[in-house]
Amino acid sequence: MIRKLPDINHLRIGFVSTRFAGTDGVTLETKKWATVLERMGHTCFYFSGLSDLPEEISYIVPEAFFHHPEIETLNKSLFYQDTRPIEITTKIFQLKQHFKGHLYTFVAKYGIDLLIVENALSIPVNVPLGMAITELIAETGYPTIAHHHDMYWERKRFMVNCVWDYLKMAFPPSLPFIKHVVINSVAGSQLAYRTGLSSRLIPNVMDYDHPPAPPDEYASHVREDFKIDKHEKLILQPTRIVQRKGIEHAIELVSRLEIPARLVISHAAGDEGLEYEKRIRDYAARLNVSTLFISDCIKDQRGMTPDCRRVYTLADIYPNADLVTYPSEMEGFGNAFLEAIYYKRPIVVNTYSIYEIDIKPKGFDAIEFDGFITEKCIDHARWVLEDGAAVQEMTEKNYHIARRHYSYRILERHFNSLITELFGD
Repeated sequence: MIRKLPDINHLRIGFVSTRFAGTDGVTLETKKWATVLERMGHTCFYFSGLSDLPEEISYIVPEAFFHHPEIETLNKSLFYQDTRPIEITTKIFQLKQHFKGHLYTFVAKYGIDLLIVENALSIPVNVPLGMAITELIAETGYPTIAHHHDMYWERKRFMVNCVWDYLKMAFPPSLPFIKHVVINSVAGSQLAYRTGLSSRLIPNVMDYDHPPAPPDEYASHVREDFKIDKHEKLILQPTRIVQRKGIEHAIELVSRLEIPARLVISHAAGDEGLEYEKRIRDYAARLNVSTLFISDCIKDQRGMTPDCRRVYTLADIYPNADLVTYPSEMEGFGNAFLEAIYYKRPIVVNTYSIYEIDIKPKGFDAIEFDGFITEKCIDHARWVLEDGAAVQEMTEKNYHIARRHYSYRILERHFNSLITELFGD
């Protein structure tokens, strides 16, 4: 396909993923990328299976969403077994053609100059979609940025499968038109080791040049609505309830602090089943930790629940938190860490590998533990909760460091370089 050279100062950019909706990390980071790109003069459009973005810039194919019944049924045949029935191969190729036809329509309808694929060429939650994107790029030579948040080899559940041939083809593909972007240095090393592909490291970001506004009257009702007394500490766990988040450590921490406190868990279980949530509820009950599961009241926009309760955003919850817990055992980067710093809250961190390698060396001041809660961690957290001056000093220092390394300005510099590499100067 021969296309007219675009105006590189006013590109029409097509984001492609399984969903652009809610408060998951990929959606949040995509919206940050789009904000920066639009500030630079570009226009963004979106292809996905689920979207909460304006209709006029969205192209929705329901089967692209990984929770679509057809895709969930297919995935049960692809993973945890090592042979593939011929009818499953046929189904994969039917869906691939379905997606590819819509992708061609999408790029034509919106006059797309540049594709940015968000995790759909990284983690195989929708194998036919990844194959379709790969074939579109191979057939057209579309300049593409493949933004990898999670790779399949980082997830145990994908390692036994009957689609190794497709994973090698499309997760991620090796094509000269693609610039690969990873969010941490370990992912870049593993991508090179496993595929021979080079990549650019662009960490997750926040708009540190524009601090959050002080809490307004609406946000002042958070503690009242969740029935948290004035003498109780609000300890926030701002993640989904999945095993790698290590939420049992947060429960143990609250128990051992031996102070009036509520652990508030912001998100639901997500796409990895409900067994871990049952374990967390049971563990909290056994340790007599008052735990609030408030995912029905946390959205990306304010509103009301069907039973007339206030719906808050995370931006409403963070300023009300006395302490943030982030006890993850594994993370691609750490959005919640950057959010806690943005809202100037002290944070407890399990020193997961990416934190140790990419984040901690910047000089951040956090309450740390390594794999299990220690007396040192408890004492540090208790001291921070009791000393307002210590909190201010810690959070101001962290904000200053984050502004230097993880601001939108850094992201804009990366975009200028990538666009030059793809289109020339």
